[in-house]
Amino acid sequence: MKTRKLGQNGPDVSAIGLGCMSFAGFYGATDREVSFATLDAAWEAGIDFLDTAELYGKGLSESVIGAWQADRGKRFKIATKGGIVLGAARGTNDNSEGHLRRSIEGSLERLGVDRVELYYVHRRDWSIPIEKVTETLELIREDGLIGGFGYSEISPASLRLAGQVAHVAAVQSEYSLWSRQPELGMIQACAELGTVFVPFSPLGRGILSDMDLDPVAFGDTDFRKPNPRFIGRNFAHNMEYVRRFRVFAHRRGWTTSAAAIAWTLDQGDHLIPIPGTRTPDHLHDWAGASEIAFTDADRAEIARILPPGWAMGDRYSNAQLVGIERYC
Repeated sequence: MKTRKLGQNGPDVSAIGLGCMSFAGFYGATDREVSFATLDAAWEAGIDFLDTAELYGKGLSESVIGAWQADRGKRFKIATKGGIVLGAARGTNDNSEGHLRRSIEGSLERLGVDRVELYYVHRRDWSIPIEKVTETLELIREDGLIGGFGYSEISPASLRLAGQVAHVAAVQSEYSLWSRQPELGMIQACAELGTVFVPFSPLGRGILSDMDLDPVAFGDTDFRKPNPRFIGRNFAHNMEYVRRFRVFAHRRGWTTSAAAIAWTLDQGDHLIPIPGTRTPDHLHDWAGASEIAFTDADRAEIARILPPGWAMGDRYSNAQLVGIERYC
Protein backbone atom coordinates (compact mmCIF):
# COMPACT_ATOMS: atom_id res chain seq x y z
CA MET A 1 0.00 0.00 0.00
CA LYS A 2 1.36 3.39 -0.98
CA THR A 3 1.21 6.25 1.51
CA ARG A 4 0.25 9.91 1.52
CA LYS A 5 0.70 12.68 4.07
CA LEU A 6 -2.29 13.52 6.26
CA GLY A 7 -2.05 17.29 5.85
CA GLN A 8 0.90 19.64 6.12
CA ASN A 9 1.98 18.53 9.58
CA GLY A 10 0.33 15.14 9.79
CA PRO A 11 1.75 11.61 9.65
CA ASP A 12 2.09 9.44 6.58
CA VAL A 13 -0.94 7.19 6.24
CA SER A 14 -2.08 4.60 3.73
CA ALA A 15 -3.14 6.23 0.48
CA ILE A 16 -6.53 4.58 0.94
CA GLY A 17 -8.28 4.70 4.30
CA LEU A 18 -11.27 2.73 5.55
CA GLY A 19 -14.56 4.47 6.25
CA CYS A 20 -16.24 2.85 9.24
CA MET A 21 -19.83 4.09 9.03
CA SER A 22 -20.94 0.62 7.93
CA PHE A 23 -19.91 -0.84 11.29
CA ALA A 24 -22.98 0.90 12.74
CA GLY A 25 -25.41 -0.67 10.27
CA PHE A 26 -26.06 2.30 7.97
CA TYR A 27 -26.16 -0.01 4.93
CA GLY A 28 -27.59 -3.10 6.58
CA ALA A 29 -27.12 -5.34 9.57
CA THR A 30 -23.64 -6.27 10.72
CA ASP A 31 -22.02 -7.58 13.87
CA ARG A 32 -18.80 -7.36 15.87
CA GLU A 33 -17.32 -10.56 14.41
CA VAL A 34 -17.69 -9.38 10.81
CA SER A 35 -16.45 -5.89 11.69
CA PHE A 36 -13.37 -7.38 13.36
CA ALA A 37 -12.72 -9.51 10.26
CA THR A 38 -12.99 -6.40 8.09
CA LEU A 39 -10.49 -4.54 10.29
CA ASP A 40 -8.18 -7.57 10.14
CA ALA A 41 -8.37 -7.52 6.34
CA ALA A 42 -7.66 -3.78 6.26
CA TRP A 43 -4.60 -4.16 8.46
CA GLU A 44 -3.29 -7.06 6.36
CA ALA A 45 -3.78 -4.98 3.19
CA GLY A 46 -1.63 -2.18 4.60
CA ILE A 47 -4.54 0.16 5.38
CA ASP A 48 -3.61 1.98 8.58
CA PHE A 49 -6.03 4.94 8.48
CA LEU A 50 -9.63 4.70 9.72
CA ASP A 51 -12.42 7.26 9.52
CA THR A 52 -15.27 7.08 12.02
CA ALA A 53 -17.57 9.42 13.96
CA GLU A 54 -19.38 9.83 17.25
CA LEU A 55 -22.65 9.79 15.26
CA TYR A 56 -22.13 6.32 13.77
CA GLY A 57 -24.38 4.17 15.92
CA LYS A 58 -24.09 6.72 18.75
CA GLY A 59 -20.51 5.65 19.33
CA LEU A 60 -20.87 2.04 18.20
CA SER A 61 -18.37 2.32 15.34
CA GLU A 62 -15.78 3.89 17.65
CA SER A 63 -16.39 1.21 20.29
CA VAL A 64 -15.85 -1.57 17.73
CA ILE A 65 -12.55 -0.01 16.66
CA GLY A 66 -11.46 0.45 20.26
CA ALA A 67 -12.32 -3.16 21.10
CA TRP A 68 -10.43 -4.43 18.03
CA GLN A 69 -7.33 -2.44 18.95
CA ALA A 70 -7.43 -3.69 22.54
CA ASP A 71 -7.94 -7.30 21.42
CA ARG A 72 -5.31 -7.28 18.67
CA GLY A 73 -2.76 -5.06 20.42
CA LYS A 74 -2.49 -2.88 17.31
CA ARG A 75 -3.16 0.80 16.66
CA PHE A 76 -4.66 2.41 13.57
CA LYS A 77 -4.26 6.08 12.76
CA ILE A 78 -7.74 7.44 13.33
CA ALA A 79 -9.94 10.32 12.24
CA THR A 80 -13.23 10.85 14.05
CA LYS A 81 -15.94 13.49 13.98
CA GLY A 82 -18.22 15.39 16.35
CA GLY A 83 -20.47 18.42 16.48
CA ILE A 84 -23.85 16.76 15.83
CA VAL A 85 -26.14 16.53 18.86
CA LEU A 86 -26.91 12.84 19.34
CA GLY A 87 -30.57 11.97 19.79
CA ALA A 88 -31.78 15.41 18.69
CA ALA A 89 -33.73 16.30 15.56
CA ARG A 90 -31.79 16.02 12.31
CA GLY A 91 -29.77 19.16 11.72
CA THR A 92 -29.25 19.94 15.43
CA ASN A 93 -25.56 20.73 15.58
CA ASP A 94 -23.46 22.22 18.37
CA ASN A 95 -19.94 23.49 17.58
CA SER A 96 -19.44 25.22 20.94
CA GLU A 97 -16.22 24.56 22.82
CA GLY A 98 -18.01 22.72 25.61
CA HIS A 99 -19.83 20.38 23.27
CA LEU A 100 -16.78 19.64 21.08
CA ARG A 101 -14.64 18.93 24.14
CA ARG A 102 -17.23 16.53 25.53
CA SER A 103 -17.50 14.87 22.12
CA ILE A 104 -13.78 14.30 21.64
CA GLU A 105 -13.35 13.06 25.21
CA GLY A 106 -16.14 10.51 24.66
CA SER A 107 -14.61 9.43 21.35
CA LEU A 108 -11.19 8.93 22.92
CA GLU A 109 -12.69 6.82 25.68
CA ARG A 110 -14.55 4.58 23.24
CA LEU A 111 -11.52 4.26 20.98
CA GLY A 112 -9.27 3.46 23.95
CA VAL A 113 -6.66 6.08 23.02
CA ASP A 114 -5.49 9.37 24.47
CA ARG A 115 -5.19 11.11 21.10
CA VAL A 116 -6.47 10.82 17.52
CA GLU A 117 -4.57 11.92 14.46
CA LEU A 118 -7.47 13.95 13.05
CA TYR A 119 -10.72 15.41 14.37
CA TYR A 120 -13.47 16.86 12.18
CA VAL A 121 -16.45 19.05 12.83
CA HIS A 122 -18.99 16.68 11.33
CA ARG A 123 -21.59 19.32 10.48
CA ARG A 124 -21.54 23.08 10.91
CA ASP A 125 -23.46 24.89 13.61
CA TRP A 126 -24.50 27.98 11.65
CA SER A 127 -24.92 30.06 14.81
CA ILE A 128 -21.16 30.13 15.39
CA PRO A 129 -18.76 31.70 12.85
CA ILE A 130 -16.30 29.18 11.43
CA GLU A 131 -13.40 31.35 12.64
CA LYS A 132 -14.60 30.88 16.24
CA VAL A 133 -15.00 27.13 15.75
CA THR A 134 -11.47 26.99 14.35
CA GLU A 135 -10.15 28.77 17.44
CA THR A 136 -11.79 26.06 19.55
CA LEU A 137 -10.32 23.25 17.47
CA GLU A 138 -6.86 24.81 17.67
CA LEU A 139 -7.13 24.95 21.47
CA ILE A 140 -8.07 21.26 21.55
CA ARG A 141 -5.11 20.50 19.30
CA GLU A 142 -2.78 22.47 21.56
CA ASP A 143 -4.07 20.41 24.50
CA GLY A 144 -2.74 17.30 22.75
CA LEU A 145 -6.05 15.51 22.25
CA ILE A 146 -5.87 15.68 18.45
CA GLY A 147 -3.04 15.82 15.97
CA GLY A 148 -4.90 18.04 13.52
CA PHE A 149 -8.43 19.11 12.71
CA GLY A 150 -10.74 19.54 9.77
CA TYR A 151 -14.30 19.99 8.56
CA SER A 152 -16.81 17.80 6.76
CA GLU A 153 -18.91 19.10 3.85
CA ILE A 154 -17.95 22.79 3.95
CA SER A 155 -17.37 25.20 1.06
CA PRO A 156 -14.05 26.49 -0.31
CA ALA A 157 -14.94 29.96 1.01
CA SER A 158 -15.42 28.59 4.54
CA LEU A 159 -12.13 26.69 4.31
CA ARG A 160 -10.31 29.91 3.46
CA LEU A 161 -11.94 31.75 6.38
CA ALA A 162 -10.95 28.98 8.78
CA GLY A 163 -7.44 28.86 7.33
CA GLN A 164 -6.91 32.51 8.30
CA VAL A 165 -7.18 31.44 11.96
CA ALA A 166 -5.17 28.19 11.96
CA HIS A 167 -4.10 25.47 9.57
CA VAL A 168 -6.95 23.17 8.58
CA ALA A 169 -5.43 19.72 8.13
CA ALA A 170 -8.26 18.14 6.17
CA VAL A 171 -11.64 18.59 4.52
CA GLN A 172 -13.84 15.64 3.70
CA SER A 173 -16.71 15.64 1.24
CA GLU A 174 -18.47 13.15 -0.96
CA TYR A 175 -16.42 12.78 -4.15
CA SER A 176 -16.44 10.06 -6.75
CA LEU A 177 -17.02 9.46 -10.42
CA TRP A 178 -20.69 10.31 -9.86
CA SER A 179 -20.36 13.17 -7.31
CA ARG A 180 -18.08 15.82 -8.77
CA GLN A 181 -18.90 19.10 -6.99
CA PRO A 182 -15.50 19.33 -5.20
CA GLU A 183 -13.91 19.89 -8.63
CA LEU A 184 -15.60 23.31 -8.59
CA GLY A 185 -13.19 24.81 -6.08
CA MET A 186 -12.64 22.56 -3.07
CA ILE A 187 -9.92 20.31 -4.46
CA GLN A 188 -8.09 23.41 -5.71
CA ALA A 189 -8.48 25.30 -2.42
CA CYS A 190 -7.14 22.33 -0.46
CA ALA A 191 -4.08 22.11 -2.72
CA GLU A 192 -3.48 25.84 -2.33
CA LEU A 193 -3.68 25.73 1.49
CA GLY A 194 -1.82 22.48 2.10
CA THR A 195 -5.02 20.79 3.27
CA VAL A 196 -5.63 17.13 2.50
CA PHE A 197 -8.90 16.40 0.71
CA VAL A 198 -10.62 13.22 1.89
CA PRO A 199 -13.26 11.84 -0.51
CA PHE A 200 -15.90 9.80 1.26
CA SER A 201 -18.18 7.42 -0.65
CA PRO A 202 -15.68 7.11 -3.54
CA LEU A 203 -17.65 4.04 -4.64
CA GLY A 204 -20.91 5.94 -4.97
CA ARG A 205 -22.40 4.21 -1.92
CA GLY A 206 -21.81 0.83 -3.53
CA ILE A 207 -23.01 1.41 -7.08
CA LEU A 208 -19.45 1.50 -8.50
CA SER A 209 -18.86 -2.23 -8.09
CA ASP A 210 -18.87 -5.47 -10.05
CA MET A 211 -22.43 -6.36 -9.01
CA ASP A 212 -25.68 -4.60 -9.88
CA LEU A 213 -27.42 -3.22 -6.80
CA ASP A 214 -31.07 -3.97 -6.10
CA PRO A 215 -32.73 -1.05 -4.27
CA VAL A 216 -35.82 -3.19 -3.66
CA ALA A 217 -33.67 -5.24 -1.28
CA PHE A 218 -32.52 -2.21 0.74
CA GLY A 219 -33.68 -2.40 4.35
CA ASP A 220 -35.81 0.35 5.84
CA THR A 221 -32.80 1.75 7.72
CA ASP A 222 -30.48 1.64 4.69
CA PHE A 223 -29.13 5.16 4.09
CA ARG A 224 -29.68 4.73 0.34
CA LYS A 225 -33.38 3.89 0.45
CA PRO A 226 -34.63 7.53 0.27
CA ASN A 227 -31.68 8.71 -1.83
CA PRO A 228 -32.85 10.09 -5.21
CA ARG A 229 -30.07 8.39 -7.17
CA PHE A 230 -31.30 4.95 -6.11
CA ILE A 231 -34.97 5.48 -6.94
CA GLY A 232 -36.91 4.45 -10.06
CA ARG A 233 -35.85 5.92 -13.37
CA ASN A 234 -32.82 7.61 -11.80
CA PHE A 235 -31.39 4.30 -10.64
CA ALA A 236 -32.02 2.55 -13.96
CA HIS A 237 -30.26 5.38 -15.81
CA ASN A 238 -27.31 5.36 -13.42
CA MET A 239 -26.87 1.59 -13.56
CA GLU A 240 -26.55 1.71 -17.35
CA TYR A 241 -23.61 4.10 -17.08
CA VAL A 242 -21.96 2.02 -14.37
CA ARG A 243 -22.18 -1.12 -16.52
CA ARG A 244 -20.27 0.65 -19.30
CA PHE A 245 -17.56 1.65 -16.84
CA ARG A 246 -17.50 -1.93 -15.51
CA VAL A 247 -16.74 -3.26 -19.01
CA PHE A 248 -13.86 -0.80 -19.33
CA ALA A 249 -12.40 -1.77 -15.94
CA HIS A 250 -12.63 -5.50 -16.62
CA ARG A 251 -10.94 -5.13 -20.00
CA ARG A 252 -8.01 -3.50 -18.20
CA GLY A 253 -7.89 -6.31 -15.63
CA TRP A 254 -9.28 -4.28 -12.73
CA THR A 255 -12.33 -4.60 -10.55
CA THR A 256 -14.85 -1.79 -10.99
CA SER A 257 -14.36 -0.61 -7.41
CA ALA A 258 -10.56 -0.58 -7.65
CA ALA A 259 -10.72 1.46 -10.85
CA ALA A 260 -13.15 3.92 -9.25
CA ILE A 261 -10.91 4.47 -6.21
CA ALA A 262 -7.83 4.72 -8.42
CA TRP A 263 -9.61 7.51 -10.28
CA THR A 264 -9.99 9.53 -7.06
CA LEU A 265 -6.32 8.99 -6.22
CA ASP A 266 -5.43 10.19 -9.72
CA GLN A 267 -7.05 13.58 -9.11
CA GLY A 268 -4.20 14.81 -6.91
CA ASP A 269 -1.53 13.71 -4.47
CA HIS A 270 -3.40 15.45 -1.65
CA LEU A 271 -6.45 13.17 -1.92
CA ILE A 272 -6.95 10.24 0.48
CA PRO A 273 -10.20 8.37 -0.30
CA ILE A 274 -11.96 6.46 2.47
CA PRO A 275 -14.21 3.76 0.94
CA GLY A 276 -16.39 1.96 3.44
CA THR A 277 -17.41 -1.67 3.60
CA ARG A 278 -18.95 -4.18 5.98
CA THR A 279 -17.06 -7.23 4.72
CA PRO A 280 -13.50 -8.43 4.03
CA ASP A 281 -14.53 -9.69 0.58
CA HIS A 282 -15.58 -6.24 -0.59
CA LEU A 283 -12.43 -4.71 0.86
CA HIS A 284 -10.29 -7.16 -1.09
CA ASP A 285 -11.99 -5.96 -4.29
CA TRP A 286 -10.42 -2.51 -4.01
CA ALA A 287 -7.51 -2.72 -1.55
CA GLY A 288 -4.96 -2.75 -4.39
CA ALA A 289 -6.28 0.41 -6.06
CA SER A 290 -3.22 2.48 -5.14
CA GLU A 291 -1.15 0.29 -7.46
CA ILE A 292 -3.23 1.16 -10.54
CA ALA A 293 -1.56 3.62 -12.90
CA PHE A 294 -3.76 5.20 -15.56
CA THR A 295 -2.49 6.10 -19.00
CA ASP A 296 -3.72 9.22 -20.77
CA ALA A 297 -5.82 6.92 -22.91
CA ASP A 298 -7.43 5.44 -19.79
CA ARG A 299 -8.26 8.92 -18.48
CA ALA A 300 -9.79 9.91 -21.81
CA GLU A 301 -11.89 6.76 -21.96
CA ILE A 302 -13.17 7.21 -18.39
CA ALA A 303 -14.09 10.81 -19.20
CA ARG A 304 -15.98 9.60 -22.26
CA ILE A 305 -17.87 6.86 -20.41
CA LEU A 306 -18.63 8.88 -17.26
CA PRO A 307 -18.53 12.60 -18.11
CA PRO A 308 -19.13 15.10 -15.28
CA GLY A 309 -22.84 15.27 -14.53
CA TRP A 310 -23.75 11.81 -15.82
CA ALA A 311 -25.54 10.74 -12.65
CA MET A 312 -29.31 11.32 -12.51
CA GLY A 313 -30.83 12.53 -9.24
CA ASP A 314 -29.45 14.54 -6.33
CA ARG A 315 -26.78 12.93 -4.18
CA TYR A 316 -28.92 13.46 -1.05
CA SER A 317 -32.62 13.66 -0.28
CA ASN A 318 -33.85 16.95 1.16
CA ALA A 319 -33.69 15.50 4.68
CA GLN A 320 -30.15 14.19 4.14
CA LEU A 321 -28.99 17.60 2.91
CA VAL A 322 -29.44 19.22 6.33
CA GLY A 323 -26.14 20.72 7.49
CA ILE A 324 -24.40 20.42 4.10
CA GLU A 325 -22.76 23.65 2.91
CA ARG A 326 -23.59 24.06 -0.77
CA TYR A 327 -21.59 26.19 -3.20
CA CYS A 328 -21.42 26.91 -6.95
